[in-house]
Amino acid sequence: MSLRINQNIDAFNSYRNLSVTQGQMSKSLEKLSSGFRINRAADDAAGLAISEGLRSQVGGLKVASRNAQDGISVVQTTEGALTETHAILQRLRDLAVQGANDSNNTDARANIKTEADSLVSELDRIGKSTNFNGTKLLDGSTTTLNFQVGADGDENSQISVNLSGANVKAISQTLSGGDLTTTGTSFAIADVAAVGGAMSFTTTNGGVSKTVTTGDIGAAGSFDSVEKVADALRKDAAFADNFTVSVTKDANGAGTGLVVTALDGGTLTTATNATAGTGLDAGVEGTAVTGGIKFDTAANAQASIKVIDEQIGAISTARAGLGAMQNRFEHTINNLNVAVENLSASESRIRDTDMASEMMNFTRAQILSQAGTAMLAQANQAPQGVLSLLR
Repeated sequence: MSLRINQNIDAFNSYRNLSVTQGQMSKSLEKLSSGFRINRAADDAAGLAISEGLRSQVGGLKVASRNAQDGISVVQTTEGALTETHAILQRLRDLAVQGANDSNNTDARANIKTEADSLVSELDRIGKSTNFNGTKLLDGSTTTLNFQVGADGDENSQISVNLSGANVKAISQTLSGGDLTTTGTSFAIADVAAVGGAMSFTTTNGGVSKTVTTGDIGAAGSFDSVEKVADALRKDAAFADNFTVSVTKDANGAGTGLVVTALDGGTLTTATNATAGTGLDAGVEGTAVTGGIKFDTAANAQASIKVIDEQIGAISTARAGLGAMQNRFEHTINNLNVAVENLSASESRIRDTDMASEMMNFTRAQILSQAGTAMLAQANQAPQGVLSLLR
């Protein structure tokens, strides 16, 4: 063994090993203090990329779960209003059954009418005022609400709630005709693909004729169902200010035409669209739709029962659909929560520190650091032996 003082190789070796140990202990301290196994990309480049993808999906699913809960709130708000609508319609039916009895005198029928008019007015108020966060739910202006219940951007990440059957405003207008005659005008649509551009609707009220023209609701060929035409009309400001619209259907449930009702009580005579001779019955006069309820005679009261039964059936269908959607939302939330739980576990395995294992690594590094420091001190003492040769 040679004694050298310019190059202390043992000290260099001890220092190098001590530096490595100190680096390991520093990283262990960082992991133990932060709780993360990956604190920077250099700790695990591939693991960081994978865990960030999982973290994005988990965050999206958590928001999607809240969205689904908002969907339940919207459905419950709508269904709650329809519950009262049902109660009002049932009371109106009771009044109609009572009015169909000839034991009622003129005063009794007047009293029946007074209560019925008040109930129909309340239906109108419910239809116009029920909203969720400013979105009207029962006046026909909102037919579909889409809820993002997935973390991705595809069509499978959304659930659509159909509110077209929950038009309480239209029901109140149907019942408030009061003459069992005209409550709207039906226009057949033979070729829905021909409907497009601006539409014009002509009404007469008290001998005065008025024509309302919409904006461009869409190019011909852009509609594949009568329901979509009705939706486009509801979104047009000029139309919505003057009319309401519903869809007539065949025995198979397919839309065959539109029933347009003037809000001012006028009689709608013709309707045309931009392409002459096509679309809305080629511009010819529509067919008057009967409706309204009246109790002045037993026969009219009996006819009113049928009108009210139709509305009860429509609301029953709408409520059943909303109940089914609420159940669907609840199952969706359960599914999302399971996905969040398992994706979080996967991300945790990649990104989080196993505290027990890391504590073992830290203890090992700590012991090696203490030993390395001691050995470095010993290595630095070794050249001191040269002094004995110089005496």
